[in-house]
Amino acid sequence: MIEPFEPSVSPETFDTLRERLRATRWPIGVVEDGGVPLATMHAIVENWLRQFDWEALDRTIRALPHVRTTVNDLRLHAVHRRAENAEAPAILLLHGWPGSFLEFLPMLSYFERLHVVIPSLPGFGFSDAPRSPGMSNAHMAECCAALMSGLGYARFVVHGGDIGAGVATWLARKYPARVTGLHLNFIPGSYTPAEEPPPTAEERDFLRRRAAWIDANGGYGHVQRTRPLTLAYGLADSPAALAAWIVEKFREWADPTRAVPLDTVLANVTLYWATNTIASSMRVYLESARTPLVFAPGERLAVPCAIARFPHEMPSPPRSWVERGYQVVRWTEMPRGGHFAALEVPDLLAADILEFLETLAPDRTI
Repeated sequence: MIEPFEPSVSPETFDTLRERLRATRWPIGVVEDGGVPLATMHAIVENWLRQFDWEALDRTIRALPHVRTTVNDLRLHAVHRRAENAEAPAILLLHGWPGSFLEFLPMLSYFERLHVVIPSLPGFGFSDAPRSPGMSNAHMAECCAALMSGLGYARFVVHGGDIGAGVATWLARKYPARVTGLHLNFIPGSYTPAEEPPPTAEERDFLRRRAAWIDANGGYGHVQRTRPLTLAYGLADSPAALAAWIVEKFREWADPTRAVPLDTVLANVTLYWATNTIASSMRVYLESARTPLVFAPGERLAVPCAIARFPHEMPSPPRSWVERGYQVVRWTEMPRGGHFAALEVPDLLAADILEFLETLAPDRTI
């Protein structure tokens, strides 16, 4: 059953966070490289403690239309805004790690003619942390499908980035009759199409670049796939450590000319801290490694797919590689933007989604 939900964070939670920030125990030794430099983290923690507007974040969250439902004994949270036109299309927006439902708030103003659903994926934000193993991106897709059914949407378009792209792909794979369109700004890392025919020179070059990127920058993913709980003891206990782990990703993966404002990143980090979901959010890497997106020879998604390719994204596959498994009907090379496109360039991402929707329903005014 869907019910209204009023998320709240107690003042005591913020008080404890401030106390822990003031009591940060800083590393010693070489502190200029090998991660976020010490001077940078000093400035970030000082900003979080002295300048960040905690009350503004609380007001922003409270002003949104929230709902919650229970799926397999797991309470799932979502922002749900209905359009005035009851017959309007519904869109499901799926965030990734280390993001949250907050990522998509800058895009809401572009989607006033759509029914919009922005869940906190299981183990993220205001959704419950799973108490038992198995919450992979494939299982998350089932939870999202149940959420959309509960809200009354038999059919819908889904957009995803990062982990959300994997969940969105599984939705299209498991529920092709319900997903009318699949829009992605990221190709899931585990996506493995059949290599028949053999990879082209361009595809082999991509595979080499991806392997090099993982070798140089993928340590976080390896740890989260193999030892997320061990890592979480430190991140759940120290807000400075949590901020360093998350801020680093926002700075390295975003378009350097379109950096996500620090206040926006800290709002996201604060949500992770207040809900104590860093452990459960990272575990999706371990669980999803057990349900990789491996396509059998001849297998291809039936759902029409649009890809928005941003220039500062992690190594992105060429169209030919994506088309081995996805029914690509639209491919947009974006002029700017990176991994956090919904925050960096919400206008570009929203416009691409809306244009894709128009191709799916050309007789409908969106």
